[in-house]
Amino acid sequence: MLESVTLLSIVQLIGVVFGALQVWYAKENKVVNYLFGIVSILITISVYYSSGLYAEIFLNLYYLLMSIYGWWYWKNRGAEKETPITYSSMIQWTQAAGLVLVTFLVFYFSLIKLTDSDVPMWDSLVTAFAWGGMWLLAKRKMENWIFLNVSNLISIPLLIYKELYIYAGFTVFLFAIAIFGYFNWRKIVRSQKSQSYEVNR
Repeated sequence: MLESVTLLSIVQLIGVVFGALQVWYAKENKVVNYLFGIVSILITISVYYSSGLYAEIFLNLYYLLMSIYGWWYWKNRGAEKETPITYSSMIQWTQAAGLVLVTFLVFYFSLIKLTDSDVPMWDSLVTAFAWGGMWLLAKRKMENWIFLNVSNLISIPLLIYKELYIYAGFTVFLFAIAIFGYFNWRKIVRSQKSQSYEVNR
């Protein structure tokens, strides 16, 4: 029993290290963040499976797909100029909110009907807000940090309840990084606007 707990802790720690690198590089607006994220995602899937967090397994599969898409989108299909950071329009806000709602309902009722999950609502909420946040991140929208931090706030007590203390601690770190990421991206947006103004003068 002790050996299995220790192994789980080591696996969590490795996943957290790669996840921390992914978030750090995302905050710094570096496209390489997706490479570290993919490794972290694969490790996290195995940990969550052993803990019965089924919705978050599908969330991480979504992360995997969005990481691949995000890598491609950030590079803008090989174009010289990368996609700029922008704020979401009202339509994009509505799309993101709709994505959260639909994702929550699908996972909530699926977990109730198809699994033995003892936390279907909280698992589904974490997944839904993260789903919306990752979509906005791939589009390089400022609001991704808001959606992701709502997910983080719900996730912290859920992970503690599941005794995944390393991941709970990592999620606190993610919450803090997301705050810094928001303000760093906002500075980049202002710089982009300033440069555009100078060019158009």
